Amino acid sequence: MTQYAIATDLNRCVGCLACTVACKAVNNVPVGNFWNKTLRIGPNPKTEGAVWPDVEMYFLTVQCQHCENPECVNVCPTEASHKMEDGTVQIDKSKCIGCQFCVMACPYGVRYLNEEEKVVEKCTLCQQRIAQGELPQCVAQCGGRARFFGDLEQGIESFEAPWVVDVTEGDPSYEKMQATRTTLGENLPAFSDDEVHRLPGTGNGPSFVYILRDRAWQG
Repeated sequence: MTQYAIATDLNRCVGCLACTVACKAVNNVPVGNFWNKTLRIGPNPKTEGAVWPDVEMYFLTVQCQHCENPECVNVCPTEASHKMEDGTVQIDKSKCIGCQFCVMACPYGVRYLNEEEKVVEKCTLCQQRIAQGELPQCVAQCGGRARFFGDLEQGIESFEAPWVVDVTEGDPSYEKMQATRTTLGENLPAFSDDEVHRLPGTGNGPSFVYILRDRAWQG
């Protein structure tokens, strides 16, 4: 079974908010709401009792985790929230009654009620883009090349992100850059299994992956 997800190298993320801004722009997210939040974790002492400058921090991007067993789907009384064959969790707005049971059930606080439409919204993993073979906007716009998109069933090393286009010859356009891909396995420094993390779950099985080297995971 396909399970689309995003893998983020937290050592590369600089907290620039490009993913957050790009998400709001392309998905027309209302003012005051976010599909993708960027949190600062730290600064925390590197060792017990340490003080600045012996501290460490990182930025953590949090959005719908498109869980394996999503609580939001389990509590939805109208089946508006549902899991697709590609593993993503989507909302059928024609069925949503705005009860917000899913908002209360989500462990990550990433759903909200659209006050104008009276329906719940959240990250769709840019379903309109991935259906056409494109990358989610937050991945496409990551200037630090920290975010990669792919199918967990194929392994995170196969996850893809845009790559550099040789501007000295050929087509140097944005469209060409978006069509030129690199994989996580080709692009990231080596990491061990214990440096791969997921957000805490409640049996829901969050699918997004976070890589963090040489720092204490505080997710």
